[in-house]
Amino acid sequence: MAMPRALEATAPAERIGKFRWTICGLLFLAATINYIDRQVIGILKPTLQTQFGWTEIDYGDIVFAFQMAYAIGYLFAGRVMDLLGIKRGFALALTIWSLAAMGAAAVPRFGPAAALLLGAFGLTYTASVAGFIVVRFMLGLGESGNFPAAIKTVAEWFPQRERAFATGLFNAGTNIGAVITPMTVPFITARFGWEWAFVLTGMFGFAWLVAWLAIYEKPDRHRRLKAPERAFICSDPVAPETHMPWISLMGYRQTWSFAAAKFLTDPIWWMYLFWLPDFFSRNYGLSLLELGPPIIVIYVVADIGSVGGGWLSSTLIRRGWSVNAARKTAMLACALAVVPIVFAAGVQSMWGAVALISLATAAHQGWSANLFTFASDMFPRQAIGSVVGLGGFAGAVGGMLIAKVTGYVLQMTGSYTTVLMIAGGAYLVALAVVQILTPKLEPARIA
Repeated sequence: MAMPRALEATAPAERIGKFRWTICGLLFLAATINYIDRQVIGILKPTLQTQFGWTEIDYGDIVFAFQMAYAIGYLFAGRVMDLLGIKRGFALALTIWSLAAMGAAAVPRFGPAAALLLGAFGLTYTASVAGFIVVRFMLGLGESGNFPAAIKTVAEWFPQRERAFATGLFNAGTNIGAVITPMTVPFITARFGWEWAFVLTGMFGFAWLVAWLAIYEKPDRHRRLKAPERAFICSDPVAPETHMPWISLMGYRQTWSFAAAKFLTDPIWWMYLFWLPDFFSRNYGLSLLELGPPIIVIYVVADIGSVGGGWLSSTLIRRGWSVNAARKTAMLACALAVVPIVFAAGVQSMWGAVALISLATAAHQGWSANLFTFASDMFPRQAIGSVVGLGGFAGAVGGMLIAKVTGYVLQMTGSYTTVLMIAGGAYLVALAVVQILTPKLEPARIA
């Protein structure tokens, strides 16, 4: 009797169709491109700094501009997607960030005009710094639309039972992008110049845009979607969507717990993204072409940490631990695993530093995997989107601060020691704040 039941269980799934996973594949590629365009400047920091004579504060201000725009964009991206629809809204976001990414190549030409523009607001920068501030600001605005658009696409194209897996699948593109960038950008730069590194990576977005506009449509009117799969996608009970504005969530300690943790720890990941290439160039004298291997190893290990952090808390819950104990134990393990990074700046061996930083990035991803579950652990479904958006905004604001702090610290000391000490302690401080605000992960009682 076992075999017929197995066949009966699998046959409907086989007949449903798989076109929805093509849509998920597009989201995966968008996330990959998003991270490539974001990370190019970090890989090229030593090259650009040498060519244009930037100070560390100059570079910090360029990163600050991106983070500020990203934070601002988080406030409006979801509403823009609602207003324009996912197809046009996502296309607009990707067009903006791809043009901005490619626009970096033209900074030597329009930089003087950008300096005049910023000067009108009392901001004095050299032409190259002003030009990169403008293009990175526009990049941040465009890239802020990626995650809200992707989440809305998943909600449109997948029944509830598949959404978590689809979200995890497309989000894996961020780590793939972080690995591809150090593999490709140094080669392009060495062969064609830094301008082409921005142009060619920016062109990836327009290739994606052609596919998106050709393939994407709502499930209820997509011509390539067969009836069984359309019925499967729409199989959940129809419930009215309820949007909860951020202001209505401010009175709950659970909101502040999640936002505070994001504010304190997201900036550490941003610091890795924008400053790790410079760390290895400065501390170990690596050339542009030599940066690839250590950066690739770090982000591959980070992928493992993302899976491991979620696995640990899930395993503890299956063994009878409470959600509160399991989540916080996993996060404590991750927070402790980050601490050794405080020694990375003084390690003589490059691969010793890679090991310490890899441990820290893996721990960050494990931490984040558990932190993201806080939203669903503590809030009803209709509030999750707003809570996650608020947390993303808080993390971006923290990223603005770390950009300023890192720039000033490097300018004054020439060393990453202080920055890595901040990184090593941030997670323990965040966990302490979480414990104070939410001693138990209890659902917020929202009327």
